[in-house]
Amino acid sequence: MSNHTNVPARKGSLLIRFLGATNTVTGSKFLLEGSRHRLLVDCGLFQGYKQLRLKNWQPLPLALSELDHIVLTHAHLDHSGYLPVVVRDGFAGPIHATRATAALCRYLLPDAGFIQEKDAVFANRHGYSRHQPARPLYTRDDALACLPQFESHDFHRTIELAPDLRIRFSRAGHIPGAACVRVEIDGVSVLFTGDLGQPDSAIMPAPDPAPTADYVVVESTYGNRSRNRDDPEQALAEVVGRTVARGGSLIVPAFAVGRTQLLLHLLNRLRAARRIPAVPIFLDSPLAINATGVFADHPDDHRLTPAEAEAACALPRYVRDVDESRALDHDPMPKIIIAGSGMATGGRVLHHLKVYAPDTRNTILFTGFQAGGTRGAAMVAGAESIKIHGQYWPVKAEVLNLEMLSAHADGDEIIEWLAAMPKPPRQVFVVHGEADAADTLRRRIEERPGWPAEVPEYGQRFELSALDHD
Repeated sequence: MSNHTNVPARKGSLLIRFLGATNTVTGSKFLLEGSRHRLLVDCGLFQGYKQLRLKNWQPLPLALSELDHIVLTHAHLDHSGYLPVVVRDGFAGPIHATRATAALCRYLLPDAGFIQEKDAVFANRHGYSRHQPARPLYTRDDALACLPQFESHDFHRTIELAPDLRIRFSRAGHIPGAACVRVEIDGVSVLFTGDLGQPDSAIMPAPDPAPTADYVVVESTYGNRSRNRDDPEQALAEVVGRTVARGGSLIVPAFAVGRTQLLLHLLNRLRAARRIPAVPIFLDSPLAINATGVFADHPDDHRLTPAEAEAACALPRYVRDVDESRALDHDPMPKIIIAGSGMATGGRVLHHLKVYAPDTRNTILFTGFQAGGTRGAAMVAGAESIKIHGQYWPVKAEVLNLEMLSAHADGDEIIEWLAAMPKPPRQVFVVHGEADAADTLRRRIEERPGWPAEVPEYGQRFELSALDHD
């Protein structure tokens, strides 16, 4: 197998090009080019370091009018958040996703556009942007415009998009709707893991066994580490108790989909068992509020009973109004505020951080992987100040990251999942991980289960050919 120049795929072969999530955990985009079809798996935003975020402003190196299909593994913005751009710029084909993924994107994508618009207005009003005027990558209207192109599908069904083009979704166990996607074009099959969940998650089903495929594109977010397996309820109880005892509040920058619902479930269990003080709990994120509704509406996509899901959804006070959100920052009483975003890259949590991070009584609690270049990563690493809205704010609050709450499989779990494949693939491509994590997982795959593995570079292209399955 070799790098390939820009030529059409031969019959019985397939070209794959890596346009994101290479040596980084964001920006997932994988282009498949067959003899007659072009398909993009995932269409995510780059997040974190500025040099990555700038890629969002660069047009994709392909003619969007010649792209036939987009397939999503799940709804998180690093996998779906670039869709409004490609639709605005010329993609007119269908966007294929599971039912819960499509439902979540109806909220996530317009919310992302709305936040970008508000951030641009705020930057222009206060003059802290280097760009004059600051403008959003896309607007809420751009996001709304892409939603009619979604086509929803069930898990475990082979979907024939053309006589020589098929896709199939299996459960990845990461968030509601998250899927591994097996794509077959011109007789060559590629399995994309998306983000793999944990086999023992408190709320998500275990990933389905991996099907046979000629090639695998596997995530590596935690490819260089083993997950902390401490009891998350006990860890959360200790943090809440310690913070409230010193008269402080707990600010939780939480991912709106998956992590927020897990937190609410755990907090509800702790409250019912009287293991935490009965302080008020606020969910200050319209997106998370809507996502929690989708969670409740898709009972087959999680492990909670209807009663558990209802209790978790009923636990917090929902903060929908901006004025009510601002009022939380003037209330001195101990409280728990859950607000987006999970890596403190935007949203209402930024306004709370400006108020609560400088006070030693408070705790800023992160709940999973923090991509390099984000405020979350800086704070977890011990930053004494963080830049928000053009100004530096001191960080004197206790800062913790309960990584056991992450929704990602660790290196051991990824290896076990791969090793159980019915037949070895020709090659594994390791993506969606920072450099050390991706290369560590590559070496582990080459040792066990002993398959060829490679960490592709941005823009790199490979020619793929089918296995002999006789």
